[in-house]
Amino acid sequence: MTGVAPGRARTLGGLILLGVANHMVLAGSRVVVSLDALSRGASPLVVGVLMALYAFLPMLFAVVAGRLTDRVGARRPMLLGSTGIVAGAALPFAVSGLAPLFLSATLVGAGFMVFQVAAQNATGDLGGPSERATNFSQLALGYSVSGFLGPLIAGFTIDHAGFTAAFGAFVAISFVPLAVLASGRPALPGPRAQAAVVQHGGVRALLRHKTLRRVFAINALLAVGWELHTIFVPIYGAKLALSASAIGIVLSAFAAATFVVRFAMPAIARRYGEHQVLTGALFVAGAVYLVFPFARSVATLLPLSFCLGLGLGSGQPMVMALLHTHAPPGRTGEAVGVRMSLVQSMSVAVPLVFGALGTTVGLAPVFWSVGACLTAAGVLSRRRAAA
Repeated sequence: MTGVAPGRARTLGGLILLGVANHMVLAGSRVVVSLDALSRGASPLVVGVLMALYAFLPMLFAVVAGRLTDRVGARRPMLLGSTGIVAGAALPFAVSGLAPLFLSATLVGAGFMVFQVAAQNATGDLGGPSERATNFSQLALGYSVSGFLGPLIAGFTIDHAGFTAAFGAFVAISFVPLAVLASGRPALPGPRAQAAVVQHGGVRALLRHKTLRRVFAINALLAVGWELHTIFVPIYGAKLALSASAIGIVLSAFAAATFVVRFAMPAIARRYGEHQVLTGALFVAGAVYLVFPFARSVATLLPLSFCLGLGLGSGQPMVMALLHTHAPPGRTGEAVGVRMSLVQSMSVAVPLVFGALGTTVGLAPVFWSVGACLTAAGVLSRRRAAA
């Protein structure tokens, strides 16, 4: 891993592997939970509620988790989060039915949020400003792998062994990060010495920061596009009578594209600025959603999902690099928490609002409205960047 000292490279490598395992559980759990609920007769609105629960507690407590990471370092929050993921993954494996899915979604979502905020904050501490875009690209690259494998494992396990076996597979995966962190590995950054004296102004001060406010807004819009794909592809695929394996492949095509674009991100970052990349991501995502309702088969859904992954996958590394560059000293964990809270707010709103719309007016208006919003945001972002 270029740009990082050998000891830091090992730590970054460990963070990426732990993140891959935990994110694989999150991504796979969302597929299994949604398809299991649909198989039990749940409506798109009920599935939307389930998906919103993955983000409900993160929406409320991400800032608290960020401040905690600033104060106590990364290990304890990562260990706490991994424990929550194990508990959430094990519940529907042990108890079948629709009701356990609601608690499982809540625990897995909250656990991953606590883990993720600490892992992202630690990644930002492993290099200077010139190295952060590359470091976050490598971390995001790992999540692309897990985002590909999680839905793929979920779909094929459901088709060949059933829902209980699929939940069991993710229970086994979730134990790995918990065991590694409990053993004291890898070496992780400790508390921030400055945090106790610079936390003035709270969240409002961060939102008043012009650059941070723009980054937060763009990231929230990209999160809407990401969530819509994750939540509605299983519903849309089931409506088209696609198998669980086919739905998993479509979701994995998105993850494969995020891998491709993040692999190329260091070269992209050398040629284009962060704001240019974010503007391009908005345009690509908007165009895909405008076309999405016309797709009626795996052959058309796959390339659209891949293109969407190229657009949305380029956004997160740029957002994280900008946050760590512009956040006040000692408050990067809090800034990461604010970003996470806004993203999770979208994760709550998108399933509930668009789930209700999908139930009443159909899925096509949902895709078109989001596509129009993303495209309009791209136009505004380009104008502001040029100003």
